[in-house]
Amino acid sequence: MIHARGFRTRRFWNWFPMGLTYALLYMGRYNLTVSKNALGSLMSKADFGWIFGIGAAVYAASFLINGPLVDRIGGKRGILIAAFGAGGANLAMGFYLWRVMGMEDPSGAPLRLVFSLLYALNMYFQSYGAVSIVKVNAHWFHVRERGTFSGIFGIMISSGIFLAFDVSQRILESPLVAGRGHAGGDATWWVFFSPAVLLFLLFAVETFLLRDQPSRAGFADFDTGDESSGEDLNIRIPTRQLLRRILTHPVILTVAGIEFCTGVLRNGVMHWFPILANEKVAAGQGGGGWDFMLHNWGLLLMIAGIIGGNLAGIVSDRVFQSRRAPSAGFLYAFMILMIAGMGFSLSHGWVLGVLVFGISICVIGTHGLLSGTATMDFGGRRGAATAVGIIDGFVYLGTAVQSFSLGWITSRNWAAWPWFLLPFAVIGLMLLIRIWKAMPGGIKKPVVEE
Repeated sequence: MIHARGFRTRRFWNWFPMGLTYALLYMGRYNLTVSKNALGSLMSKADFGWIFGIGAAVYAASFLINGPLVDRIGGKRGILIAAFGAGGANLAMGFYLWRVMGMEDPSGAPLRLVFSLLYALNMYFQSYGAVSIVKVNAHWFHVRERGTFSGIFGIMISSGIFLAFDVSQRILESPLVAGRGHAGGDATWWVFFSPAVLLFLLFAVETFLLRDQPSRAGFADFDTGDESSGEDLNIRIPTRQLLRRILTHPVILTVAGIEFCTGVLRNGVMHWFPILANEKVAAGQGGGGWDFMLHNWGLLLMIAGIIGGNLAGIVSDRVFQSRRAPSAGFLYAFMILMIAGMGFSLSHGWVLGVLVFGISICVIGTHGLLSGTATMDFGGRRGAATAVGIIDGFVYLGTAVQSFSLGWITSRNWAAWPWFLLPFAVIGLMLLIRIWKAMPGGIKKPVVEE
């Protein structure tokens, strides 16, 4: 697709602030991991597993409502709900932590219960983010552009991981936070206040800048070549019919199964490696790469996301003619090898660090390509939000499974960690082989340029 310069400029101002908003949603989602390490015994590994697991389950279930809802109300309203709601929930978690840390005996506070409720509320509003972004971009990008763009947008998402892990850690270590809490302790609550303030700011920016489709920004709408190609999108169809279309689509159902495995693998590495590294550092074993990996984990994940997102997207568009499964399949195959290698490297910081970095490249690239791009292709402009809702719901079902499981497993023996992950990588590859040649129905139809 060759678009006019004015269109490309306006499209940039549409997706760039939206990408920043989503990055801040990540910061307000994964800051829980940073707070777990900072709180020490106040939040055990089992507590963390329960809090994050419940939040992930709520996130997954919310898509059944929020996906079809965003297909009706539009992506702009959806992302505004996400930013304001998640900002409010993070503010509430920060205030509760401020109150607990001011107690004479913080260990007596029901931290697990209250954080489970507040984090679940946070994840409910977070679930509006992905469906809204895909809904908006489905109108602005042709199928032939989406793979390459998923790499560009993946950079924005990866910056959110950097904000969540490294910037949140720097906030904790800053002079404004370290030693500025109650009785000389750290003001840990700023890990939650910071994304809240920034999300409220982006809420204001998006109110004025974001448009759901080109025609609402002064440009002509065009046929994007996806599953909705040729349909009159001004004619509404019942939500039940839309859900039936998505839930009976064989490719979408297969992608949902793959993304369940991705949810296990992505969060099974992203959250638990820094927890292991923190234990090593706390035990005086910070050499051998553990300390470096712990303090630069967010930066490493951002680099992995940039490499994985661009690699998966560009290869999908340029090598496999916008087919998503082959690109994701090769990444899954490499993942299997590296997860197996983890099983023999748990005591070697640098080796394990290199392996989990490689796994992160593969799993983030796969997630962006399938949840962010294949959902647009096969859900179409009409059902993009519902499709990504179903698929991201499965991602977070997988996230909940690994959270509850690894919270229990790693409390007993870290040696079982990689072997728990390995079967999911094998299953994911097998499912990708099933849809190796799948392409959306509208891709062979004539392209109408604006």
